[in-house]
Amino acid sequence: MESLNRTDRSRTRFRIFQLAMGFALLCALGLTQACSGSQPDAADSVADSTREAAATASTLQQIERQRLAALVDADMAVIQRLHAEDFELVPPPGVPLSRADYVDLVRTGGLDYQAFEPISDINVRVHGTAATLWYSSRIDVVAAGQGHLVHEAWLLVLYEKRAGQWQVVREQATAVGGFPPAG
Repeated sequence: MESLNRTDRSRTRFRIFQLAMGFALLCALGLTQACSGSQPDAADSVADSTREAAATASTLQQIERQRLAALVDADMAVIQRLHAEDFELVPPPGVPLSRADYVDLVRTGGLDYQAFEPISDINVRVHGTAATLWYSSRIDVVAAGQGHLVHEAWLLVLYEKRAGQWQVVREQATAVGGFPPAG
């Protein structure tokens, strides 16, 4: 009787093995079909997502260039539109500035940008309704209390999409070679 039980157990194990192998084969075939394009919805979705991310990145690069031009031109309407109410900047000296302080400095000439331009690609990473931009820039500014400064800086800028519009929320500028720049 015991030998019969062993035989039954062996058959049961073999049958489970066969079922598992059959299931693995079906899964492998299903993955092969998915990879070969027999499911266009998944591939189309990835392609659409990639195109959308590239379009958003391009839009943000344009907005950032527009923002820098507005700072040079002291175009207060554009500056106020693109900087969120809770915007904060940490400039190279390391003292944080609120939106109100920063906008006021540009408006009054306390920060008079002569040039503010990217000198590297503006790298963009989009995360839903937020995006980070990272690039190197050349800044030529007359700053009250510091004089005329020309230097390079790395910028890390955080944008958020609010009410359908991209706005700068945070900005960190790190001077290349230290601050203030060697004269």
